[in-house]
Amino acid sequence: MTRTRRSALLVGAALSVSLMTAACGSPGQEAAAPVKSTSATDLEATLNAGGTITVWAWEPTLKPVIESFQAKYPKVKVNLVNAGTGDDQYTALQNAIKAGSGVPDVAQIEYYALPQFALSKSVTDLTAFGADKLEGTFTPGPWNSVHSGAGIYGLPMDSGPMALFYNKDVFDKHKIEVPATWEEYIAAARKLHKADPKAYITSDTGDAGFTTSMIWQAGGKPYQVDGTKVGINFADAGTQKFTTAWQQLVTEKLVAPIVGWSDEWYKGLGDGTIATLVIGAWMPANFETGVKAGSGKWRVAPMPQWESGGKATAENGGSSLAVPEAAANKALAYAFLKYAGVDDGVQTRMDGGAFPATTAQLNAPDFQAKKFPYFGDQEVNKVLAESAGQVVSGWSYLPYQVYANSVFNDTVGKAYVGGGTLQDGLKAWQDASVKYGQEQGFSVQ
Repeated sequence: MTRTRRSALLVGAALSVSLMTAACGSPGQEAAAPVKSTSATDLEATLNAGGTITVWAWEPTLKPVIESFQAKYPKVKVNLVNAGTGDDQYTALQNAIKAGSGVPDVAQIEYYALPQFALSKSVTDLTAFGADKLEGTFTPGPWNSVHSGAGIYGLPMDSGPMALFYNKDVFDKHKIEVPATWEEYIAAARKLHKADPKAYITSDTGDAGFTTSMIWQAGGKPYQVDGTKVGINFADAGTQKFTTAWQQLVTEKLVAPIVGWSDEWYKGLGDGTIATLVIGAWMPANFETGVKAGSGKWRVAPMPQWESGGKATAENGGSSLAVPEAAANKALAYAFLKYAGVDDGVQTRMDGGAFPATTAQLNAPDFQAKKFPYFGDQEVNKVLAESAGQVVSGWSYLPYQVYANSVFNDTVGKAYVGGGTLQDGLKAWQDASVKYGQEQGFSVQ
């Protein structure tokens, strides 16, 4: 599943976005020919003719997708390569693009990173293959995330609408009601920690993906992007709504100082010392495999709201599959994208624990009625599918979000260890992001 934790510190300027120059070509690399309009009939003919494509991805559920794809189209050979997870792969992809050799035909690119590759024209606009006709196939959050201007630069592979995962045993023991608002969540945090000083409502040491998702849900729009014109403003009302609330938890030491995805984190989820997670819909499989001690104890509820009676969520994590501009066989690559993200491959990945981005699967009665033994036989997908339809519209990532996320802990992260407030940290993050953007040739305000 796609994790929200981003661990990379970029190597030098490997992911530099003055990489906008890469659109003009690199030494040894010929400019790609314009993609001709391709019909469904043309794609079927391409599949029947066969050929070989290389897919760079770390998502394990793609392996059975490739196996079923090759069984259906025996003349097609797919080479699956794990070139690294997240930022490690992006560095390798960037290096291949700049070198003009070794570029895959398909690359897994997370939603927060896709704008960088789209702006530099390092990935193909899929409109010519009919991607624009898939409007309505996907839920709004992922579908918006693969757009840049009028172009469509990837097909959603999964999604991460957020929800509240909570330890029912802990809540019942301390007579804590499931919080419907963030105000109630803070009150629950205080009640829990007072009753058991070893227990915390959640853990947080500073995470860029979580922070931006929370600001997103609060209606914040700190990033305004129009091509190479970028606005960054963490003083907006939505951001301040989040920092005002979350600062209380940090100041009162009501969040466990435990790094996400660490052994200590998994242990805390299992023994009840971490009582909730507000995280993406891809999380259930991680609970089942990584927190076996919590089986039967956890449940899922809607994400707490900023206003009583509200129905707003945000995305947290998720990936697209994109076709690099330098791909050798774009038509065959797109045919694979469509199989994996729209057609038979969707169910294959769902069987492996992925959470779909497609409305047909999300609305299917069997999907929503599935009982999860780990979560006390709760129909978890019903909660998560509802969340997918409530994602706040209008969110944008920076066209160099990969870099911005890499310096998050050097700025905002300091607030978790007594180095100022969250709002101070966001101002420092804003300043660092503005400076970097200007250095890369963006017009940044």
